[in-house]
Amino acid sequence: MTSIKVKFRPSTVDGKEGGLYFQIIHNRVVRQLNTDYRVFAEEWDAESESVIVNGNRSNLLLGIQERLAWDVARLEKVVHSLETERRRFTADDVVTMFHKLTKESSLFTFMHGVIAQLKQLGKIRTSETYTATLKSFMAFRKDQDVPLDGISSDLMLLYEAYLKARGVRMNTISFYMRNLRAVYNRAVEKRLTPQNNPFRHVYTGVDKTVKRAIPIKAIKALKELDLSMKPSLDFARDMFMFSFYTRGMSFVDMAYLKKTDLQNGILTYRRRKTGQELTIKWEKCMARKQDRLPSPYNQRGRK
Repeated sequence: MTSIKVKFRPSTVDGKEGGLYFQIIHNRVVRQLNTDYRVFAEEWDAESESVIVNGNRSNLLLGIQERLAWDVARLEKVVHSLETERRRFTADDVVTMFHKLTKESSLFTFMHGVIAQLKQLGKIRTSETYTATLKSFMAFRKDQDVPLDGISSDLMLLYEAYLKARGVRMNTISFYMRNLRAVYNRAVEKRLTPQNNPFRHVYTGVDKTVKRAIPIKAIKALKELDLSMKPSLDFARDMFMFSFYTRGMSFVDMAYLKKTDLQNGILTYRRRKTGQELTIKWEKCMARKQDRLPSPYNQRGRK
């Protein structure tokens, strides 16, 4: 028989927060599992072993209560697993397995692992999108991790509301949700959590975006603007115009253009970001800007 209780340890300093810990008793052997959750004496109900949520710290206390519930559930899961194996175990085994399970089944830890794996596989762009998503979700959680089996529909709805309150557009919300869902599904495949479909009530579609193309009139005005007295702006304008003429060529691709990329009136280059090969018909307007290119084409005579 194993019992798990939450206990409060008062601070030795008057007016300071005390700490919460788990008391694990198995075969009359008692072990303590410390936590980093801290509350004041008046915020703890020893009889119900729960946090008293009130005052200006209510959001913080609710978070602590939530995490305590998750930790108790994981401890009970550990005990059930050890009992199912039908072997003798100790209170120390419960503590050891709990630490291992917590490390494996935490969202932040798991997602960091996925990101590292993507980088090793050379999937840099995907790793960057996952990193941006994790950063956003960590801000929502105020850096408080969440177990994978604690990812629920209610939690995702709260995250969606958090994003909306900050003026995040629906397509960006969908971007974050779809990335989190992909990571969650990986965890399900690894049997780190059951499939609870936590994303079923949040937005994961794609809205049509309002076209924000610059009017051709503005392009013409920029082209004809006299910037001869402002060399840096003149150069920036020419680079923009060259990018415009070449169907949106990125600056890094301009920097890597070579003379051999232009053959028989056709410019052929490979995108540094995706590796995709593109071909563009060479026009006179491009030729008028090519001498300004910040690339081996002009600076180092690379062929």
